[in-house]
Amino acid sequence: MRAVIASLSLAALALAGPAARAQNPADALEEARRLVAADDGLELDLATRGFIATRKDPVIRKADGSVAYDLSSYAFLEGPAPESANPSLWRQARVLTRHGLYKVADRIYQVRGFDISTVSFIDAGAGWIVVDPLTTTEVARAALELANAQLGEKPVLAVIYSHSHADHYGGAGGIVSAADAASGKVKVIAPEGFLEHAVSENIIAGPAMVRRARFQFGATLPAGAEGELTSGLGPRLSAGTSSLIAPTVIVKRTGEEMTIGDLTLQFQVTPGTEAPAEMNFYLPQLRAVFMAENANQTLHNLLPARGALVRDSKAWADYLTESIRLYGGKSDVMFAAHGVPRFGQPQIVAFLSNHRDAYKYLHDQTVRLINDGLTPDEIAETLALPPELARQWYNRGYYGTVSHNSKAIYQRYIGWYDANPAHLNPLPPEPLAKRYVAAMGGPKAALSKAKAAVAAGDLRWAATLLDHLVFADPSNQPARELLADVYTRLGYAAEAGTWRNIYLTGAQELRTGPVKLAATGFNPQVLAATPTAMLLDVAAVRVNPAKAPPRPLRINLVLKDRGETHLLRLAHGVLVHEEGVSEPDADATVTMARPTLLMTLFAGAPVDKLVASGSIAVEGDASAYPALAAMMEASDPLFPIVTP
Repeated sequence: MRAVIASLSLAALALAGPAARAQNPADALEEARRLVAADDGLELDLATRGFIATRKDPVIRKADGSVAYDLSSYAFLEGPAPESANPSLWRQARVLTRHGLYKVADRIYQVRGFDISTVSFIDAGAGWIVVDPLTTTEVARAALELANAQLGEKPVLAVIYSHSHADHYGGAGGIVSAADAASGKVKVIAPEGFLEHAVSENIIAGPAMVRRARFQFGATLPAGAEGELTSGLGPRLSAGTSSLIAPTVIVKRTGEEMTIGDLTLQFQVTPGTEAPAEMNFYLPQLRAVFMAENANQTLHNLLPARGALVRDSKAWADYLTESIRLYGGKSDVMFAAHGVPRFGQPQIVAFLSNHRDAYKYLHDQTVRLINDGLTPDEIAETLALPPELARQWYNRGYYGTVSHNSKAIYQRYIGWYDANPAHLNPLPPEPLAKRYVAAMGGPKAALSKAKAAVAAGDLRWAATLLDHLVFADPSNQPARELLADVYTRLGYAAEAGTWRNIYLTGAQELRTGPVKLAATGFNPQVLAATPTAMLLDVAAVRVNPAKAPPRPLRINLVLKDRGETHLLRLAHGVLVHEEGVSEPDADATVTMARPTLLMTLFAGAPVDKLVASGSIAVEGDASAYPALAAMMEASDPLFPIVTP
C-alpha cells in the first residue's frame, strides 16, 4: 500500500521535474545545466551592484602571521563550470564569493565575501551601527577598516547580533572592546535568549558537532574546482580568533523600538526559526528591512549535517508571513546576514513569499506523507517543490535540501523510528556489514557487484555496497579506493555545497585518513560567558562510569571568584549538581577559582599539585575531588566516520 501511495505522490509531483528530488547524479546534472542555461543573470547583477572597493592585499592575517582568510582563494571561479562541479552550485559560488565593500542604499553598506556571513554597516549619523560582525576578529577588523577607509572614519555606536550563531557574533572583538561594551559607550544588542543559546547550542555535544562540521563545511578541503566550492550559504568560514562580547541591550518583543544615533530601529523577534534566538529589524527612515538569516539566497537546512536540534519549519514560515505583513508594503530595500540584497517592493515581497512558501510546502507535504505512512527515505525520494518555487535560485538546495529537510521534519514530529519492527533493534554497522558481505558471497563477489553498479552509473547503490565492504574490513584497499572514487563523483554532481563537502571529505579520509588541524582550545570569552551550571553539565557527559569510585560522593564546590556554591553528587556513574546548595555532612568541601575548576575537569590538571600550591583548599575527604576529576574523559576529536 505504501508503494501505491508513493507512486501516487510522485505522479502528483511529476510536473516539478527532477529539480528537488533528483537523486540520480546524471539527472541532477542535466537539470542543473538546463537551469543555468536559462539564467537571467539577476543574482549576479545583485551581487555586483553597489560595489565600492575591496582590499588591496587579499590575505587577512592573524597576529602570528598565519592566514585568517584569503580573498583570492575563489579566483578559480571565473569561467564556466568544469566537469568536477555541478553548474548550478558553480553559479551560486560565483555569486557568493564576490568580495569587498558595497553600497546597499543610502547609509547602508555591507562587506561581503570576507567570511561565510556578511557584516552590515549602517550610518547612524554620529557613527556606525555594525550588524553581525562575522566569525572572527581579524576579518571583522579588516571589514571595519575597509568601510572607514572608503567612507570616512566613524566611531562604532552599536553592534547588533541578529542571532545566536558564531558567524554572527564571533568577530565582535575586532569591532569593539569588551570594556567599551561594559561601560555603555557601545551598545551590544541581541534578541532575548541570545547568550544562553550562543554558549549552549554546541556545548553539550560539541566534540561530535565539531567533527561533523568538518564534513559539512569542507574544512580540510582546498578551495578549488575539485575541492571546496563554498557551503552553498556563503564562502568558507574564516580561520581567525573568535570572541564573544556579552550583549548589554536585550530585545524581547516584536514592535520594540530603539533609537541609535539619528536612526530608529523596529524589531521583530523570531525565536525558533533558523536559530533559537533570532530577530529581524526595520529602518523606517530608510525604508529598509534586515532579515537576519531567516531569508537567504538558498533553501536553508532544518537540521544541519553537523548536528543540532531540529528547527521548526512551520514557525519559520509563519514568521516570514509576519515579516511580509509588517514590512513588505513599506520596504524598498531588503538585506540580510548572508547573500545579496533585494530592491523594490515587488521583488522583496515575491522573494519573501516564495521563500516562505517553500518552507511551508516542505512542512505540510512532509507531514501529509508521514500521515500516509511513508518513511523518511520514501518521503525524501518522493517530495519535490512545485515548479514555480523550485526554479527560484534562492529556493534551490545549496545549503539545505528538500531531501535532508523532509527527514528533519519527520524527526521533529515522530522521531528516528519508522515503525517497521525490523528497524527497531538492528545490528550495529560493523557486524551488519560483515553479514551482508558474507550474504553476497564474500568480499570479491561484493566488490564485483559494486563495480557493476559503478559501471551502470548507479552510484548510490555502489556507495551502499562499498560502505559495507569497508566496514566489514577497513583494510580492504580496493574497496576503500573505489568508495572514495564514488564519493568523489557524487560530490562533483551535488548541487548542495554541503553535500559536495561531505562526499569529498569522506573521499579524502578514505584515502589519507582524517586531517589534523591546529587545536583551538577553549575560548576564554566564551568560557567567561558560560554559566557554571552549564559547564558542570558538560562535565557530566565526560564522566566515564568505569572509573567511578566504589562509593557515592557528595562534594560542596565553592567558587571563590564567582561567589557560587554547587553541590555535586556522584553515584551510579551519574554526576548531578545543584546550584546554591551545600550540605554540612558532604564528603568534602573544595574551594577554588573557576579557572582552576576548568583546568581540573577539562584540561587534566593534577589536583594534588593544585592542592599543594594552595589553588584548591579542601575540607574533609582529600580523595573525593581527585576521584571525581579522574573520571573525566576527553572525546577523540578525530573519531572515525567513514571507517569503523
